[in-house]
Amino acid sequence: MGYTIAIIILVLVIVFIALTIKIVPQQRVGVVERLGKFNRLLTPGLNLLVPIIDHVRTYHDLRIQQANVPPQTVITKDNVQVQIDTIIFYQVVGPEQATYGISDYVYGVRNISTATMRQIIGKLELDETLSGREKISSEIRLALDEATEKWGVRIERVEVIDIKPPSDIQDAMDKQMKAERSKRAIVLEAEAAKQDMILRAEGDKQSKILKAEGDKEARIREAEGLRQAQELEALGQAKAIQAVAEAEKVRIELLRAAGLDENVLAYRSLEALDEIAKGPANKVFLPTKAIETLGSIGAIGEMFKTKDGK
Repeated sequence: MGYTIAIIILVLVIVFIALTIKIVPQQRVGVVERLGKFNRLLTPGLNLLVPIIDHVRTYHDLRIQQANVPPQTVITKDNVQVQIDTIIFYQVVGPEQATYGISDYVYGVRNISTATMRQIIGKLELDETLSGREKISSEIRLALDEATEKWGVRIERVEVIDIKPPSDIQDAMDKQMKAERSKRAIVLEAEAAKQDMILRAEGDKQSKILKAEGDKEARIREAEGLRQAQELEALGQAKAIQAVAEAEKVRIELLRAAGLDENVLAYRSLEALDEIAKGPANKVFLPTKAIETLGSIGAIGEMFKTKDGK
């Protein structure tokens, strides 16, 4: 009997301890109610409760959470149905408001996100919807912030994962994209051909210019060489004439220095004529001044005698 009572007392102590001591993990809080009324929050670590009187209503995770919004079919301004997938990142910043402000804040966030998305897409055309993911996400986030502020929930980010238009429109868009790419390829090819022709023409132009410059330079150098050759030739001739003149001048000065007068020069001339007369020619032409010189000395008859004494 005593053993049974001891076991019962031990069980009651364990239950009492379990109801009194609460250990809360990091980044979690508990909402404590005392006799059905909010009392306090359990912070991370060891917490003590009054058994039976205190009761933990719920625990909240303070980390950033994500809620996937089911794909929604919405109609754009130009009456095209598109399917949009979104995901919402949120964080509980007011555990008390999140507990008593709304029964299920995750469900409320999803509903507000869906309603806001329909309003936003209804004001946009298909092309604006496909290219306006950032705008759609921003407007949904603003609308959720206004509503969830009272719930103790802060919306961190809203991401539009995918936007799917109908299959027929998707096919038309694919064809349009292919046509645009083909057009862009043709334009690029034409532009490349144009650039090639321009570069070839520019190269040909530069080649002709360089060739003309080369011909011009060659002609200039050829003319310069010819001019220098003529100048050198003329300079050589001038030096040669000058040398001959200098030699003649020296000869005359030497004759004058030797004391030779006109009679001696005449005599030397006659000796030369005598040698000429000994040649095979039967006629000798004499300058007038030479004849006068021969007559003056009485020697013309002797010079023109033949070898037989005639």
